[in-house]
Amino acid sequence: MRSIRALFDQVYWADKRLLATLEAAGHPPAAAIRLFDHILNAERVWLTRLEGGDSSHLPIWTSPDSLDGMRERIEALHADFGRFLSSLDDAALDAVLEYRNQSGVPFRSKVRDILLHVALHGQYHRGQINQLLRGAGLEPINVDYIMFVREP
Repeated sequence: MRSIRALFDQVYWADKRLLATLEAAGHPPAAAIRLFDHILNAERVWLTRLEGGDSSHLPIWTSPDSLDGMRERIEALHADFGRFLSSLDDAALDAVLEYRNQSGVPFRSKVRDILLHVALHGQYHRGQINQLLRGAGLEPINVDYIMFVREP
């Protein structure tokens, strides 16, 4: 359980670090903003499902034209995932959750697998954002897990 909590501490760290980089860019590529918004949307969708809620009303992809409100969303997700994770033990991680995707298709997955998916999904898209930054002549930011654990 401790490793899952550490992984979500890294998700929070990486989201904040990437947001700061996008803000410092002044005018980051629109595709980078869209991908970052998607990461946060997906984190909210999955948390809603994990908490037993219906996520069908939540967007996965939108087209924001700015980073407005992203910091508040990151902080809210961190607090909400923290509360959720603090309620779990190792047995709860192996519980099977029944949920529907955004199209209404039913699925069953272990809580542990969903949590790993959320963390890995975000890292995948953070890599894409870094590639977009580099392509725009901007400096990407390292959000690797090992960088997180090396920080004091």
